[in-house]
Amino acid sequence: MAYKTDNFDDEIVRRLMKGDVGLLPTDTIYGISGRALDKITVNRIRQIKGRSHDKPFIILISDIKMLDLLSISADQAITVQKYWPGPLSGIFQAPSAPDWLRAADGTLAVRLPDYDKLVKLIQKTGPIISTSANISGERPAQTAAQAESVFGGQLDFYVNIGPLNNPPSTLATVKDGRLKVLRPGSVNVSKEDTI
Repeated sequence: MAYKTDNFDDEIVRRLMKGDVGLLPTDTIYGISGRALDKITVNRIRQIKGRSHDKPFIILISDIKMLDLLSISADQAITVQKYWPGPLSGIFQAPSAPDWLRAADGTLAVRLPDYDKLVKLIQKTGPIISTSANISGERPAQTAAQAESVFGGQLDFYVNIGPLNNPPSTLATVKDGRLKVLRPGSVNVSKEDTI
């Protein structure tokens, strides 16, 4: 039976640390989440979503230092830091990152969310995957109840903070200190920072 709460409590930390997968709210939308550095967990999220291996997930971090854990050099993040914390996901070169996380071209998508409770959780668990709460190709769930109606007992926990209906994060590649927006979203990147 899935654990349900309206809080980022110690039980959620415990469950994430033991490899559980569940629903977490972010500063944009609800996401299916689990520890990014746990290969079994990440593969389980892929199965639950019906997502192919060539589509990597966005990874949430709690501070710039956490980029080291993902084999991303901090100097790549200089421009992105202007928009962090916030809903901008940067796609970084990370050829040495774990193979279950990176895309075929050796990149990782990472962001630092603007949501204090979530950031404090990530400080305890390490980087987490966050992917929209839907089967690939379907509409993302805007409430915990919608997510539960789709995933039920496939998820080990549900954190419910009420409806979330924000645009997704802006997705941009990072190259030579400039950004190229691939998916417009919650953040408008200034012209001076774009390729």
